[in-house]
Amino acid sequence: MMNTTSNQYHHNHYVPVWYQRKFLRDDQSQFFYLDKAPETRSQNGRTWVRNNLLRWGPDNCFAQDDLYTMQWGSIENTDIEQFFFGKIDSAGKMAVEHFENFELNEKSNAAFSALLSYMSVQKLRTPKGLGNAREVSRIQNKSISLLLLQRMQNIFCAIWTECIWQIAEASQSKTKFIISDHPVTVYNRECFPESKWCLGFNDPDIRQVATHTFFPFSLNKVLILTNLAWVRDPYQNPLTLRPNPNFFRNAIFNFQDIQFDRFLSEEEVVQINYVIKSRALRYVAAAEREWLFPEKYLTCDQWRKLGNGYLLMPDPRHVFGGGQTVIGYKDGSSDAYSEYGHRPWQYGYKDDERERREWQSLNRFKSEWSAAFGRKYRGLSRHFNGRSRIDEESQDIHEHHLEKDSEWRKKPGERQRRRKLRQA
Repeated sequence: MMNTTSNQYHHNHYVPVWYQRKFLRDDQSQFFYLDKAPETRSQNGRTWVRNNLLRWGPDNCFAQDDLYTMQWGSIENTDIEQFFFGKIDSAGKMAVEHFENFELNEKSNAAFSALLSYMSVQKLRTPKGLGNAREVSRIQNKSISLLLLQRMQNIFCAIWTECIWQIAEASQSKTKFIISDHPVTVYNRECFPESKWCLGFNDPDIRQVATHTFFPFSLNKVLILTNLAWVRDPYQNPLTLRPNPNFFRNAIFNFQDIQFDRFLSEEEVVQINYVIKSRALRYVAAAEREWLFPEKYLTCDQWRKLGNGYLLMPDPRHVFGGGQTVIGYKDGSSDAYSEYGHRPWQYGYKDDERERREWQSLNRFKSEWSAAFGRKYRGLSRHFNGRSRIDEESQDIHEHHLEKDSEWRKKPGERQRRRKLRQA
């Protein structure tokens, strides 16, 4: 490895400058930058707390000197900043821009792979991510932990590939998305901010079935990833692991499953910003000062009840049951995967009991969703609407859902379950 000493590689942005700029308006050059835990300083017998709200530009925000500098004896090395993160960030910028204004084309496969890699590394490279990795691995040596980061760079990719993807918009909301020091954010409605899953450097496990991962692309767009098993059955224990929770393996993605055209309400954007701020380690930034304090504008701040329990859930009416995939190759060979990434020789590839339960719970959930949110879809996949852009279910299907949901409401314990999620 070469010894690089240039200052530009010693000032390390753990949230890239190009990404930060996507959260400023065209006429802005500075954020409102909030420190959730400002330092206390003492000098000449006087003690004071530093300002917690600053006006800083992207060059100064979400950065730390020598965060990625490795030290081997008296030798300093900045190759990870110059070469590893440089390549990841360059490809990530292209991928974010592609999905922010998504059209399926010849660039989509490369953009998909680049986005997954970028998000996985972004989750690992922040002070929160690095702190969590040190605690989990019990490796306190900084240089060794940075080498581990490079080896683990794609750890989250298979799990996210098998999620339901939804690209939602804040274009109809006056409030827009804020940015944090840990921008790949996770939310599990049963993992409250003061719970053991969320203290210190901890995040809920993305493999816990009810854990959503979301990543704002810009002021107006956010990518939301939801475990398929949770969409199919939101009545199970939110803390159980999804089927096939293994990290390092191949996975299959279908671009036709991505949901678009979900337009978030003002309250939903505020709630998402509340989660972003709550899950940040220390810093958040916004184009407008008021956006930094979403807790002031919430109608309900109870973690489980955000969005009546379904804040980040995609529309289940655009989700299938089943889902085995068989791939044939020109040489006559083939591969097969379950919807959860099992191979034919693995336990769980064909699970009739799981499939029966998921079909029943998914149909139940579709009825509950239709009754709660109405005929208009809250996310459209190309499987269902194609180019015709049918944005609501038919009156007959809606009435069927209302009838079925009325039957489910009468089941023992069902009204109590819903009361636990309802905001008011």
